[in-house]
Amino acid sequence: MDKFEYRKTLAGRLDSLIDVGFATFRGFVRLVLGELEFVSGRLQPFVQIRPKEVRRLVFVCLGNINRSAFADVVATGLGAHSASFGLSTNTGEPAFEKAVSTAPVYGYDLAAHRATNFPDYTFQPGDLLLAMEVRHVRELVRRGIPEDSIALLGHWARPHRIHIHDPHRHTDAYFRTCFAIIHSGVANLVEELRQAGSPCLKR
Repeated sequence: MDKFEYRKTLAGRLDSLIDVGFATFRGFVRLVLGELEFVSGRLQPFVQIRPKEVRRLVFVCLGNINRSAFADVVATGLGAHSASFGLSTNTGEPAFEKAVSTAPVYGYDLAAHRATNFPDYTFQPGDLLLAMEVRHVRELVRRGIPEDSIALLGHWARPHRIHIHDPHRHTDAYFRTCFAIIHSGVANLVEELRQAGSPCLKR
């Protein structure tokens, strides 16, 4: 294999790694920037919770047809009081077709999901809003949600993933990666809340 072919093969492997793990190079960069913010301590208010005060988990993304929709059904399936909404969507929109086809891989069904837009969501005392991206956290604060009611779901995922990039219109492989991260984050968070006796768990 000459140098040109080697470089071409290496570039192809890197492209595949980005595609499966991060959706796009932009997704990878946003993850790195988010992790740097986390390490610097700037995100500390959004990675700590008070379990005894959490009464409902509310998952947030942009369209409420992929990430937050899936997180919602996982949390409900694990016995938590749960809801979800999008920061910029149309209330009543169904889940994206790839989300619907990917959810059963993890044992969940999104066929009945319908999106909720932010104006149609009513904040309740005890709501813990779980965002997928740092920029969503800042947007929630800008829209008047108390900082101590917001957290980044990816902090509970394994591997740690502060930024969970939007899978919309990306590959089936990244959809599976994204949903695996979300499933991990929700499962670990719910277990932490269960161990702490949080009222958000159904009795």
